[in-house]
Amino acid sequence: MSLNGQWRFRLSPSVGEAGFEDMDFDDSDWDWLPVPSSWPMHGYGSPAYTNQKYPFPVDPPYVPDENPTGDHRLAFELPESWSGSTVLRFDGVDSCARVWLNGVELGVTRGSRLPAEFAVGGVLRPGRNVLAVRVHQWSSGSYLEDQDMWWLPGIFRDVTLIARPVDADVFVHADFRDGSGVLRVESAPGAVVRIRELDVVVPCGETVTIPVVEPWSAEVPRLYDAVVELPGERVALRIGFRTVEIVDGVLRVNGRRILFHGVNRHEHDPVFGRAVPHQRLREELLVMKRHNINAIRTSHYPPDTRLLELCDELGFWVMDECDYESHGFMLIDWQGNPADDPRFLDASLDRMRRTVERDKNHPSVVMWSLGNEAGVGSNLTAMAAWTRDRDPSRPLHYEGDLSCADVDVYSRMYASHAEVEAIGKRAEKPLEDPVLDARRRSMPFVLCEYSHAGGNGPGGLPEYEALFDTYERCQGGFLWEWMEHGILRADGSYGYGGDFGEELHDGTYVLDGLVFPDLTPQPVLAEVHKVYEPVRLSVAGDVLTITNRYDVLDTSHLSLHWEIADEGEVVARGPLALPVIPAGRSATVQLPELPALQNRERWLTIRAVLTNDTPWAPAGHEITFTQTQLAPTHHTTPTTAPARHPSTPADASTSRPPGGEVVVGPGRFDGRTGRLVGLGGWAIEHRPLELWRAPTQHDARTWDATTLDRKTRWANAGLDRLRYRTVSVETSGDELVVATMVGAAATDARVLTTYTWRTDGGRLTAEVEVEPLGEWMVPWARLGVTFGVPAGFHGLTWFGLGPGQAYPDSRSAARIGRYTSTIDDFQVPYLYPQENGARGDVRWAELSGSAGKLRLTGDPHFALMVRRWTTADLAAAEHPADLHPSDRVWITLDALQHGLGSPTSGAPILPPHDLQPQKHTFRFSLGIPT
Repeated sequence: MSLNGQWRFRLSPSVGEAGFEDMDFDDSDWDWLPVPSSWPMHGYGSPAYTNQKYPFPVDPPYVPDENPTGDHRLAFELPESWSGSTVLRFDGVDSCARVWLNGVELGVTRGSRLPAEFAVGGVLRPGRNVLAVRVHQWSSGSYLEDQDMWWLPGIFRDVTLIARPVDADVFVHADFRDGSGVLRVESAPGAVVRIRELDVVVPCGETVTIPVVEPWSAEVPRLYDAVVELPGERVALRIGFRTVEIVDGVLRVNGRRILFHGVNRHEHDPVFGRAVPHQRLREELLVMKRHNINAIRTSHYPPDTRLLELCDELGFWVMDECDYESHGFMLIDWQGNPADDPRFLDASLDRMRRTVERDKNHPSVVMWSLGNEAGVGSNLTAMAAWTRDRDPSRPLHYEGDLSCADVDVYSRMYASHAEVEAIGKRAEKPLEDPVLDARRRSMPFVLCEYSHAGGNGPGGLPEYEALFDTYERCQGGFLWEWMEHGILRADGSYGYGGDFGEELHDGTYVLDGLVFPDLTPQPVLAEVHKVYEPVRLSVAGDVLTITNRYDVLDTSHLSLHWEIADEGEVVARGPLALPVIPAGRSATVQLPELPALQNRERWLTIRAVLTNDTPWAPAGHEITFTQTQLAPTHHTTPTTAPARHPSTPADASTSRPPGGEVVVGPGRFDGRTGRLVGLGGWAIEHRPLELWRAPTQHDARTWDATTLDRKTRWANAGLDRLRYRTVSVETSGDELVVATMVGAAATDARVLTTYTWRTDGGRLTAEVEVEPLGEWMVPWARLGVTFGVPAGFHGLTWFGLGPGQAYPDSRSAARIGRYTSTIDDFQVPYLYPQENGARGDVRWAELSGSAGKLRLTGDPHFALMVRRWTTADLAAAEHPADLHPSDRVWITLDALQHGLGSPTSGAPILPPHDLQPQKHTFRFSLGIPT
């Protein structure tokens, strides 16, 4: 019997008055509050976000008197037919609840993300019953729940009455060995398990071998419906046969090495907080599956049990983590850490027990985790010992103790590429204890957290994936993290730390996901989809090589399709036979005879898609793709000759008419500064050199507290406040040569920038040479040029990488093509405004609108940004609503860009993407089509 619904509610700033638990207490003037719910999401108090810091004095196990307390009351009718043994179950209460039924105190529960059951058979009565629950925001349990998240008190999961005649456990052991299922179900004496599909009827406690069963895996999540029959009670189960083991230092499921293409997932809903609706749980997993994500770490507590049911059904490898973290003690050098405090031993064991007992029958759970960022201590050792004794069928994980003394898997968070490679070679830095060192070196390795997301980034995912492919020991990991934890506000915007008047908060650090709060994918999720591809395609000559990277599946469920495009226009397409390739194997396919080449840039795209509908995606859903260029780019000949400006003859030369301007074809230049001030009839604002970008969230962070972040270093170097000094403006025949010295106050680091402008009549071409001078101590954010053009442009077509953004170290998902967008849709609406939207390798682009048309051409290409606000406007904004269109459209053409990286998580930007000051020459042209 569900007790969810509207409850009476009263919030007090501290412990409320006694007496509200009495059956005849008058609560008629109290408010109504839905249960389940997080009460700050309904206007009672405010959400508060911290990453590490406890939002109360660190004085374990005590909490302050200022302890927001929510009193809940529900009157419900019990049917006359209800009788016998009954339990009252709370699936989640944050953080502490004291419970009364009909005026009788039942007890207290802590462990917010864990179930609690109270025996109530002797207290229930037919007819009217009154349930009273006092919930405290803070408790001794809060010291174990410092988990980089919003603090959101409330009864946030289901409340249920369950008639339970038999006090019995059910523990399913379902192994898969040599093609057979080995089943043993532990339960009460006399219990029987039935699996109709397999013709199995066996007493619980007996082991039965079933000759032919289909194993469960994340790729083929085969489940068998079973019923355990006890006297007076029937328990329905879904059983998956699978064996998890570590063999020769490699984690294997059903005998095969698996690779975690995973994410860390918090429970969050932008409207309801921790009370996540069931439909959203399913939609989260569907989005994951569609992006080749196969694993979830339940950071940092057990999730809603319905999520695990869906993981069983849809197929995910799950690392199930205990509700245990004391990260805030790191800030005081782990003094008094609960993980090593005997006063917290029972609470520690209690949390681990409740995690294992609740979730032990889910085949998707392949690993237990003791918790996260809780330091080291004897309580963790006790938790590990209990778990290993209770369930030896699953390996144990915990990252916080680098000695790995209590676990079966070596885990690191945010290890750099270099460290991962060393670990892959089993050449990591040794431990002082040779026995522990040898033990750890023999373990499989996973990255429990890596490549910290958040805004624009991270970069460097393909390089991690290459390490997982190279080293058998490296079995993937879990990206941080799945979702942006923005909270929807009344004006339709999303709030983050500090937006709710918090006394203490960690700002935008809560915006760190692959999807927006409404589950809309961020650009990086497309990169994840490509990097995590379970099938890899590559073309050499007229041969396609197909590598099956699935853990289990062959390729029989996929189809291949090819397409040829000349300068982005499709000229031919068709199917391609795909052989059945077992997991871990490769095959080659001869490409069909292709249409004759034209004098245009030609690209071949091959896609692998689902042949039939699946529970998580329709037929035709793309699993992966590859592209290869078939014809070279003709940089010296424009693919479409620009129309000549009607007022400019084809043999136009540079001239200096009266008024101090210089005219080069359709361009007008300031005779003193040499800057472009007009194109055709348009006024132009020209910034000759750009070295700065609106800092990303990663630019503003650093892992090492002794190192300045990029945002600070760029600001110290003055990249955001460049000044320009004209050195010379010279005309010679049909050329205009402009030399400009670019620098910032208080530094002698400068850049000599020399433009050579030419024209063919209707098109204005620039060759730009840059030469750094003085001592540059920082990398550049970009090397480019910006133009402000009239605001009347709205549409945008380009030939280059797309459809989404592409940066030097995050472009695997982008493909060469011809794309169309509006200028507004060209932007990525990150919840914290920052550099975004660059399309890389653009050969040409055309803006259109009421202002006319403007064509931009690269030689060979450039990265393109088009916005209605300046870079400075973008950098100053704290929310999307702070950005207001200006009276211009701002176009930035980048010859070079600094990578995105993930310095938040300690991974430096790899050298190819680290833009150090350098001499460079680039070319572009501006034209006015008719």
